[in-house]
Amino acid sequence: MAVIGSSMGLPSVSDIFASNVLRLVLALLAASGLAGLLLDFARMLRLHRKMPPGPMPWPIIGNTHLLPKVKPWYYFEQLSKQFDSPVITFWIGRNPTVWINDAQSASELLEKKAAVYSSRPRMVVFAELTGMQQSSDPNAKVPGTNLVTMFYGERWRVHRKLTHQGVGLQQVRRYRGFQNDESKVIAYDILRSPEQYVAHYERYAASVVSIIGFNRRVSSIEDPIITEVIAVMQKAAELKVPGKEFPMLFETFPWMARLSPSLFPWIFKGLGRRRRGQEFFYTLAEEAHTKDPDQSCYVNDLFKEQPKYNLRKQEISSLAGNLFGAGSDTSSSTLITFTLACCAFPEVLPKVWEELDRVVGPHRSPSWEDEPELVYTKAFVKEVFRWRSVAIIGGQPHAPVSDDEWNGYIIPKGTWTQGNVWSIHHNEKDFPDPDRFNPDRYMKDSPESRPFPNEKGYMTFGWGRRVCSGQGLAEQGTFITVARMLWAFNIQKALDEQGNEVPVDIFSYTDGLNWRPQPFKCRFTVRSPEIRAAIEREGRQALQDLSEYDGESEAMDRFFKHNKQEA
Repeated sequence: MAVIGSSMGLPSVSDIFASNVLRLVLALLAASGLAGLLLDFARMLRLHRKMPPGPMPWPIIGNTHLLPKVKPWYYFEQLSKQFDSPVITFWIGRNPTVWINDAQSASELLEKKAAVYSSRPRMVVFAELTGMQQSSDPNAKVPGTNLVTMFYGERWRVHRKLTHQGVGLQQVRRYRGFQNDESKVIAYDILRSPEQYVAHYERYAASVVSIIGFNRRVSSIEDPIITEVIAVMQKAAELKVPGKEFPMLFETFPWMARLSPSLFPWIFKGLGRRRRGQEFFYTLAEEAHTKDPDQSCYVNDLFKEQPKYNLRKQEISSLAGNLFGAGSDTSSSTLITFTLACCAFPEVLPKVWEELDRVVGPHRSPSWEDEPELVYTKAFVKEVFRWRSVAIIGGQPHAPVSDDEWNGYIIPKGTWTQGNVWSIHHNEKDFPDPDRFNPDRYMKDSPESRPFPNEKGYMTFGWGRRVCSGQGLAEQGTFITVARMLWAFNIQKALDEQGNEVPVDIFSYTDGLNWRPQPFKCRFTVRSPEIRAAIEREGRQALQDLSEYDGESEAMDRFFKHNKQEA
């Protein structure tokens, strides 16, 4: 019958059997997939009940669909108010993330429990796709190449030690001389070309860390190292902001990160800039070491330590590059914010001028020796750090090395845990009228002063064992530069053709994690003829003193020429 049926075009018994088996297999696979999906969603719901409050997750996608296109820190601040909890849970795909939205909770979790929250979570986009985390397993034999993303452990301690040798609190005082001179050059440059103030800030910040790292200053605003460093750091900042578009969607669907870049080049666009940055920093490090291995600079110290710690090329590159991350883009962005604050809140300037005129006078600029007496100036600098903190969501996320408990809730081991600095610094309880720039908040006897969990009064540089390595360098440089700029200039809104002031927007900022004001014009008016003479005299002397660090980089020229040809 089977043969007859086959000859008449009817399905054979074997065909029917095979078809039924196929249907059964497909049904079993579908049932298995559905069961797996249900089990995974049950896991998500179980965690959702145990973790700090937040929106109900969906299967597979979690809460990713709720993310705004830009500036999610505003959204997490709103969620914190909506759920009446300073700590909330938000699901990125199948994984929960925890967001801390007030100073007290950040202190309790990230500072008082620093040993617990000392690691990093898995970061697919920023770390794995750029080669900085080579495994999603914190116990992997190769833990990564960069201190910033490295899981907590022995290799992290090596990198932290080497970083402290370059920019630790005990080291940065040695840099005050050339940092002060570069600050004098800012005032001198702005005196001559005030419309290029952003470029002058960027040159200053890049030059300071270039001297520390490579014993070579950046003397011109046209030096390509500035544009390359800013581009690399801004791209890195973009790759750390949660989002629902590619490439950040890889955090929701990590398996998609295995897709070939050649098949989907538009998805992987921009990651190449981050990888190119690793090559760029090693090129600078190798050249500086080859030119003069005995010269005192950070990269020579790294090459000396290379055999002891078995440092790979990528590790030397990341350690050198982190100097710029710690003190270049962030420092210049802080100074741009300072300038915006002066334009937007001119009423705060007379009080700081009175102090500077009384302590310093018009015939010289502020010095380190003046710092103890410049009480209000220091309060002004603190308010700059608070008002629009550059690392607006606190830099890199933390992750607990073991399950932790907060107010009866569970935060599982390895959970992406982020401090929302925007929300922390704009909490009405700690900072009334938070968008108003008001240095009086940091004057002890002022009625506007409020208690804060730490002595500094801000959380701009992170927390615990993962606090920004360049904090001391940034605070030191920002103080002397802000003090000098306030002493030298009246920084005001620009004027239009009719002589009317052009308004500035204190909310017009870029979208990356290390945000900065969108471009705006302003005026720099020298405060007196005596101050002008002092700026010119000190600027010329500073350039002479800094000349020992002048020099060209042949390796950098070759690097840019090679990459231009490839492009």
